[in-house]
Amino acid sequence: MMMGEEIHFIKDRIMLHFTENRGMAFGMELGGDWGKLALSIFRILAIGGLTYYLIRLIKRNEHIIYIVCISLVVAGATGNLIDSAFYGLIFTDSFGQVATIFPPEGGYASFLHGHVVDMFYCPVIQTYYPDWFPFKSGEKLVFFRPVFNIADSAITISVFLMIIFYKRIFPDVKNEEMSTDTTTQD
Repeated sequence: MMMGEEIHFIKDRIMLHFTENRGMAFGMELGGDWGKLALSIFRILAIGGLTYYLIRLIKRNEHIIYIVCISLVVAGATGNLIDSAFYGLIFTDSFGQVATIFPPEGGYASFLHGHVVDMFYCPVIQTYYPDWFPFKSGEKLVFFRPVFNIADSAITISVFLMIIFYKRIFPDVKNEEMSTDTTTQD
């Protein structure tokens, strides 16, 4: 696919939309080659730290849902790092053309400087802000606008699971807060 091409699955609500994210979440960039390198190094350090933490959680026999959540974050971050590290090495630029894999002249970017491919686009609600809305009245409203990938989904699912199962994952948090409150009142 070329940059911006789409394959529609459910009308204009769920589709594959090929785009390359040069930065991090929501396309934010740190700027230039040094910013991209800093982001890649941060990803490596975060994955290393989270993997160490995950191993400790497993050894301490923590709640399985919490272990799964941290595993999803590690998997998602690793997926985005692999994309960023190697995609630019093995593909040509895809602006206005279909990218070529393993071109003889090399890819469009060096190691750790590639883009992350995002492909899922689900603008579930497409409407306009009402005229009475205090700002942006009459402008187009699209919910859910970001284009994302499987790695992003893994991280997002992890966060939702931790919110949903918070009391099950951390049952002692409330008890510790209550015991701290009673000891300070004495």
